[in-house]
Amino acid sequence: MSASHHEGLPSGLRFIVIVTSDTISRRIAQCEQFNDESGDTAIKLVSAAGFEVADRVYLPNRLERIRDSVKAAASTGAADVVLISGGTGISGRDQSVEAVAPLLDKELPGFGELFRRLSYDAIGTSAIASRATAGICGRALVFALPGSPDAVRLAMERIILPECQHLLKMARG
Repeated sequence: MSASHHEGLPSGLRFIVIVTSDTISRRIAQCEQFNDESGDTAIKLVSAAGFEVADRVYLPNRLERIRDSVKAAASTGAADVVLISGGTGISGRDQSVEAVAPLLDKELPGFGELFRRLSYDAIGTSAIASRATAGICGRALVFALPGSPDAVRLAMERIILPECQHLLKMARG
């Protein structure tokens, strides 16, 4: 990246981490303990990069719940970056891509392409099952990632954190 790409970058970015999981949502409803490695991974990486985690939200794999949460985070200015962990596979329960797609003003197909390419290096041809996607919703970046901690780490370290400030600068003109 040339020096001009680093000039005037937005700072103090706020992230909202949305974890979609029927299992976690059920455990929360039953007041049971649960382990959220993917959400924990995202939060640690965001914080280590010097950005703020404004909120972590747990949702069941329900299209309208995911869509409403993303729309609220993006439209109110509560977040500069919305990360969704989970719901990008090909099972009937996976709803994140369908929830997010109608909200995107601009899709970033390069994110999904690059993520699957990097995933191929790590997990081989299983990468084809990922429907990871990203785009711009209002003034916020939205990323829908697989729910595994390794996938979250890969996307965050190799794509999202190195590029989010530049993407926001371009999107906000």
